[in-house]
Amino acid sequence: MARHDPRVGYGLPTILAVALHLAVVLLSVISLPTSEPEPTSSSIVQATLVSTETVTDQAQRADAARARALARQAEEQSEADEAARQAEEAAAAEQSAQEAERDAQRLAEEQAQEEARLAAEADASRRAEEAERQAQLREEQREQQAEAERQRQRQAEQEAERQRQADAEAERQRQAEQEAERQRQAEQEAERQRQADAEAERQRQAEAEAERQRQTEAEAERQRQADAEAERQRQAEAEAERQRQAEAEAERQRQAEEQRRREQEAQREADEAARRAAQESEAALQRAIEGERDAAANARQGQEAANSFINLVRRAVEQAWVIPPNVPGGATAEVAVRLGPSGELFGASITRSSGDSAFDRSAIQAVEAAAPFAELRQLPANLQRDYRQFNLRFTPGDVR
Repeated sequence: MARHDPRVGYGLPTILAVALHLAVVLLSVISLPTSEPEPTSSSIVQATLVSTETVTDQAQRADAARARALARQAEEQSEADEAARQAEEAAAAEQSAQEAERDAQRLAEEQAQEEARLAAEADASRRAEEAERQAQLREEQREQQAEAERQRQRQAEQEAERQRQADAEAERQRQAEQEAERQRQAEQEAERQRQADAEAERQRQAEAEAERQRQTEAEAERQRQADAEAERQRQAEAEAERQRQAEAEAERQRQAEEQRRREQEAQREADEAARRAAQESEAALQRAIEGERDAAANARQGQEAANSFINLVRRAVEQAWVIPPNVPGGATAEVAVRLGPSGELFGASITRSSGDSAFDRSAIQAVEAAAPFAELRQLPANLQRDYRQFNLRFTPGDVR
């Protein structure tokens, strides 16, 4: 909330309004006997400091009142009218003074409001600047605290690392000391054992030299026999491994031979089936062409022969077409076929795919299996070139 300046008040405007009121009344009383308007008094000039436009209006109204009073004085020439005019002038002056006082109060209020608004804006700006400065200060403090915390964390980590290294070094030192102690004790125990063994050996040497010789020879014999047995065992295992590998190799060769035989048999059967299909297709085409040729005895013989050729091609392709499984019912593929002069297949390509690669591939394979189309040579010479290129549309169960 904006704070009001304590110096702003209504004292000065009130004093100015009262002074203006007295000046107007005095001017009205003094100027009645005169016939010409007098210049504006110094009081009126001072009142213009409050509102120039308002005092001017008041002066004009006062001049008009004096003119009317003089006219009535000249016409009536009576003391009663003069008194009435003076009363009216006084009332007008009083009203003018009141209006001037209200204008002065309004101006003072507006001035006070403007000063209060400016003070509020200045206070708000100062508060905003103070808030921004406080925010920056808090941000700097947070950054300093964060940096101090990071520094403390780094120092703690460094101290922990130094402590860990010191602990690790102490652990290594302790382990080294324990190892040295174990080594020393082991060496002492080995020395005692060596001395005991040496003493026992010296005692046994005198008593059991012959026994040791016998045992040595027996041990050598056993070792020789064991080595011989181990060698025989190794040779037997090696022989068994060679036998197993030979059997495995023979089995692999047998399986490979069997696989080749099956593949050759399958290929032979496929070739035989393709050959029979081609023969049957060619025979069917030949029969169909002969039938079509016998039926095409009128003026449309050429076009009918061409249509018959296309139909024969479609039937041959349908007979050679092996539709792959799981093909959607609405699948459609379009194949562009290019033939040579003798009906040999120059090329077959997909011009519109069905979206199923297996379906598209089966359509191409059907055209390749049904070729060549030697019946092309039986068409009239003027139609052979036109029917060396055409499209076939494949849908499940139909070729168009």
